Amino acid sequence: MPSENKVALVTGGARGIGFGIAQALAGSGFTLALCGKRTPEQAQQALNALRERSADSIYVQADVARGADRADLLLTIEEQFGRLDVLVNNAGIAPRVRADILEAREESFDELIATNLKGPYFLTQAVAAWMIRQHAGDPHAHRAIVNISSISATVASVNRGDYCISKAGVTMATRLWAARLAEYGIGVYEVRPGIIESDMTACVHEKYDTLIEGGLLLEKRWGTPEDVGRAVRVLATGELPYATGAVLVVDGGLTLERL
Repeated sequence: MPSENKVALVTGGARGIGFGIAQALAGSGFTLALCGKRTPEQAQQALNALRERSADSIYVQADVARGADRADLLLTIEEQFGRLDVLVNNAGIAPRVRADILEAREESFDELIATNLKGPYFLTQAVAAWMIRQHAGDPHAHRAIVNISSISATVASVNRGDYCISKAGVTMATRLWAARLAEYGIGVYEVRPGIIESDMTACVHEKYDTLIEGGLLLEKRWGTPEDVGRAVRVLATGELPYATGAVLVVDGGLTLERL
């Protein structure tokens, strides 16, 4: 039986930026489906916190880079809730070793492209097919796909070339899906975070503390998962109409051109 609440899938939603997004959506009345590579036991604390706002939310162990995992994930959501209104492609990884592009290895490139770009691309394909079927039965409902990219989509870091290329691909994927799905009333958007305080940035915290203090950002603080969550919530709830393909930059002014 379909859920009475709107349902959102947040990949990588049990930690970091993904958890900030999940909390924001739960606070807006969504039932959440989270997925990640961690075991259900490892994700239980985050799920318990989320269920304080959204009691029926679930966690599914799934690697978005694997086609079989993506199929099982969507089948679980369909069996559990009978609907899906919002997809947030958040799951992503950084390179295991930051290596100069003159020395970087193919294994790292393949791993990042599979998780950060190929997985979200084909998850979007499968979700879009489901949303199109839903559109036929309820053409006026708001449905959205939100891709979480990074300022690295446009800002070159020569010791993270694989990461930058994967995120630049997400930017183009957003444009492609926005163009293809508009006729079905499905909005497709990109949220582009800057320096966000999370486990992914823990290893460079001291470096960016110094840079922020030195004026790197217009807004002189680290970004938070909650900042990103608020941006996603606006898109997921339909509060920014007539804007499919839009990019929301959440970077404290880092990439604003200035003299």
